[in-house]
Order: sequence, then C-alpha cells, then structure tokens
Amino acid sequence: MKHTIRPLLILPVLALFLITSCAKSSDPNPVDPGKPVDPPVSGSVPFYKLQRVENFAAPTDDANPTAPQPTIYFSLENKQATAANLAQTTRWDVAFSGLYNSFMSGNNGKDANNFGNGGAGAGGILILDKPFDQVTEIPADAQFRTGKSLIGTDDSGDFGEGMGWYQYDFAGTKRGDGSYEKQHVAYALPEKRTLVVRTGNGNYAKIKMISCYKDAFTVDKWLRSTPHMFFTFEYVLVPKGSTKFEIK
Repeated sequence: MKHTIRPLLILPVLALFLITSCAKSSDPNPVDPGKPVDPPVSGSVPFYKLQRVENFAAPTDDANPTAPQPTIYFSLENKQATAANLAQTTRWDVAFSGLYNSFMSGNNGKDANNFGNGGAGAGGILILDKPFDQVTEIPADAQFRTGKSLIGTDDSGDFGEGMGWYQYDFAGTKRGDGSYEKQHVAYALPEKRTLVVRTGNGNYAKIKMISCYKDAFTVDKWLRSTPHMFFTFEYVLVPKGSTKFEIK
C-alpha cells in the first residue's frame, strides 16, 4: 500500500519553521560569541547582603619584591576574579596593583590613568577613617578617585602613601616585638578604615579589608612566613541612586 503525506500536516510545520527563521534573522541585537558581553547592571550578587571573600590570590616574588606583578581584577557585583583581557569592560570593580598588588583602585573608562581607560566603567574609590559598621552614608560622587594604584600603605606605617587600608611594619617594631617573624608584616586596619567603591556599573559598595595572609584572619597569625598575598575582605552592595548603606 502507498502512503501519502497529507499537505495539511506539512503546512503548520513549515509555517513554524519560517516564523522562527525570520525571527532569528531580524534580531536587532544578535550575540557575537567572540565579543565579551557585560553582565547585567546588578550582576549576580544581591544588594543589601553581606558578602565575604577569602584568599583572593595575587602573584608574589619575595626574592624580587619591587618587581611589578600583573594587576589582578575583582568583580564585586559577581563575586569573582576577572581576566585581565576584560579590563575595558564593566566586569570588574576593584583592581589590585602596585607593591605586592596591595594598592586598590576602581574601574573608570574616562580616566586615562585608570586600568579601565577606554571602557564603559563608571567607577571610583575612596577610603574613610571609620570602621565598616559606622559607614552608613554614601559619599558624594565628586569624592571618588579614579586613577590607579590609589589606596594601600597607611601613613602610620613604613612607606605610607596617605590614608591606607593597611599598616606596613618593616622592622617589626611598630606592631611587633622586633623578632624576625614580625618583620615585614602588613597589618590590615578594619577597626578604623573602610573602602567605598562605585562599581563599574555605577552601584556602590563598602569594603572591610581583613587580611592579606592565607587562612590567617587575626593579627596573631600574621607573620613574615605566613603565605601572602591572599586578600580576605567583606563587603555589601547597594544599587545606583542609593544614599545609604544597609544590610538586610
């Protein structure tokens, strides 16, 4: 027996194929798989929720400590490292650079002296002489700095460069007992310093820097031989247009 294909059964399938094909070909914003795509403005990290990052690693060379190391990038909005080839996107919010990658800056595409120069980043950074919990007001945008390698060593320590997030004890006598293990120790100052960041997408974050030593989150564990640089910090994000930091 011959089987005949009913034309009426073919038509709906053909019509669906044509509609789908036309929809794809008329897409005004096709995705180029070879082009980096910025994340949504709010990223994947929820607003108003305290976040903690432990042991974000930076390259080190103790045998040649002043040799520049590659800048590393971190996205507060997505809570992850960002590849250096995405520096001109809004996929990162904080850069770690300079001496031992201990100097921090924001992502700004309009500043020629910024790692994000030429990109879409609208970010900046500043530091306040207040502990994390006491920082509730978001500073005016004019207060944010947009260069690179901006905030690191504090003037209270050796090689200080303004108000910083850590105190460097070269001889081990500022905070230590002068012993070998207490020399060349970097002391984070979470008890009195808070960083505020305007992200690449224009949202806001406040950051408490806790340590730059691997799995060592308290002063008694910070020694010359403790593995470094492994940044541990806490932060909270609030949306663009906010005037206050809140944790809900």
